[in-house]
Amino acid sequence: MIHLRVVVPEGSAPTLVDVVRDDPRTANLVVLRGAAIDPPGDLLLCDVAREATSDVIARMRACGLDERASISIQDIDVIESAAADRAERAAPGSPDDGIVWDQVLLRARSDARASWAYYTFMCLATLIAAIAVITDSAILVVGAMVVGPEFGPVAATAVGIVLGRADLVRRALQLLLLGFVVAIVVTTMASLVGRMAGWVTAADVEADRPLTGFIWAPDRWSLVVALLAGAAGVLSLTAGRANALVGVFISVTTVPAAGNLALAFALGVLVGTSVTRDARAVHRSWRIRFRRAGGS
Repeated sequence: MIHLRVVVPEGSAPTLVDVVRDDPRTANLVVLRGAAIDPPGDLLLCDVAREATSDVIARMRACGLDERASISIQDIDVIESAAADRAERAAPGSPDDGIVWDQVLLRARSDARASWAYYTFMCLATLIAAIAVITDSAILVVGAMVVGPEFGPVAATAVGIVLGRADLVRRALQLLLLGFVVAIVVTTMASLVGRMAGWVTAADVEADRPLTGFIWAPDRWSLVVALLAGAAGVLSLTAGRANALVGVFISVTTVPAAGNLALAFALGVLVGTSVTRDARAVHRSWRIRFRRAGGS
């Protein structure tokens, strides 16, 4: 169930009450006349079956709500109510399949908003990924993926394309691009400092990386992983079950590559050369394992 809190100007509540009360997919309707102070108006509270929320909100807006009205949407984790059970049964489909488009759009707008925290997490993730390249550490790759915050702008871009919101797509892509540019520049500068201090050399990037080579050597499986990650991200976003683990999955194809690119810039190493050597190393590693297992 979804809980709606609607603040409307005085005089608009009776029409909305009729809309909500006559809809069998709603329950627990409460109206508080004159409860709103700023802006002044009436407060309407109700619970709606998740799969019917977008339709109910659209019917409310069709009543002629102006810019003074506001609609708050809140997920209900647990509710014990016979009226809510009846509303849920009246709504067709499964609650897990219900998409609250207003909620998805608002979350996407929030994810497309720039912040210092976003840029900081992006820089930290790329720095960790660069260290993973140097040390050939799969654990650090996972750590970089956990820290990476780029799932939000990627998801916002997808939502903007689906809903035809060009401004949202533009802001999300701009944030995503600027985030990677800033992170790569910061990581490149840090790598140059490490190079001058003798902590990292071109040989570290050009060396075989059997544990992490699959990240830096994209192939047809990288495309499959990217598509699966995107599908998981869309499903988690529309089903209201977005979590950090889905963002980690998305980062498989983004943050590690950014760290590798920054190191290549700082050390003057051709990325293609590094990728080719990694691919050969991975191929040799799997061939050796196959032979040890008894293959021909």
